[in-house]
Amino acid sequence: MRVLLLGADGFIGRRVTDRLLMDQELQVTVLGRRDSADIRFDLTTGSPGALARFLDAVAPQVVINCAGATYGSSRTLIRSNTLAVATVCEAIRRSREPARLVHVGSAAEYGPVPGGVPVSEQAEPRPVGPYGVSKLAGTELVLASGLDAAVLRVFDVVGPGAPTASLFGRLAEGLRRALERDEHQVRMPDLSGYRDFVDVRDVARAIQAAAVSAATGVINVGSGHAVRARDAAQLLVRASGFEGQIVEENRQVLLPAQVTGAGGDHLPGHHLPGHHGSGHHLPGHRPEGHRPEGRAVPGEPVPWRQADVRTARDRLGWRTQVPLEESLGDVWLETACRV
Repeated sequence: MRVLLLGADGFIGRRVTDRLLMDQELQVTVLGRRDSADIRFDLTTGSPGALARFLDAVAPQVVINCAGATYGSSRTLIRSNTLAVATVCEAIRRSREPARLVHVGSAAEYGPVPGGVPVSEQAEPRPVGPYGVSKLAGTELVLASGLDAAVLRVFDVVGPGAPTASLFGRLAEGLRRALERDEHQVRMPDLSGYRDFVDVRDVARAIQAAAVSAATGVINVGSGHAVRARDAAQLLVRASGFEGQIVEENRQVLLPAQVTGAGGDHLPGHHLPGHHGSGHHLPGHRPEGHRPEGRAVPGEPVPWRQADVRTARDRLGWRTQVPLEESLGDVWLETACRV
């Protein structure tokens, strides 16, 4: 099967590339802005006609779109997450043999959801902020394109390669600096919210499964379990051996000294991904539904994010495999080895 991959240099895209290249049944071509790409093309400025000519030359049977922007101005987000998707859809429609499209969306498209309730694909999207709005607009373009297409709404992605601007990339870097400098505090934003963390390698497996399947429409990709960000942070702190304080905005938490059962037991009240039958919005995204400064406000609901993953299980045959503890341990290992 011939596959055209967009966004191969991103956090998720790099893992998807690794996964696809291991499959000898797939012939992978990479399109992107960097010199390492097989085809140099900028989705934010290139025309659908020009992209359609590349599609005709490669004749892919599947196009996987992992491209997009996490940060930047509203203009940048719209160009990268909406306009670029419109270009991809129109180019596929114009090509001689329209390919199947697998597009990577985001849980940020749902916006705030009720606490304690897994969000299904039928939930009404109510994104907050330009990132979620731009991603939802891209998803709506795909769904309205008339193409053979699936959108994977990915929840909070963690694992090796996490950007330093992401929640756990930032924490790991802070822990590394603190250990190097013999400091006893690491500052972090509020960690009171509940997130559905899924390892980036599991996400890559889901994307590969979608590419070779006949599934269409929106499909959630997450662990199916909500974990308090503070509890997940404890796993990373524990892996690092740091014995100081994690100081959150408007709150101080001691880790891991105050953690009951800090010898690697499961977090109380949670089943970690991979220990059951089985991001963060995409790393680096500001959690939709949080206050801009990331603080939990007294009297307001604690931010909650949990995927209903039955569709991924039933239509893709996909379940998570990497436990959260292993995923965060790999984040620390990679950070600790960084020079």
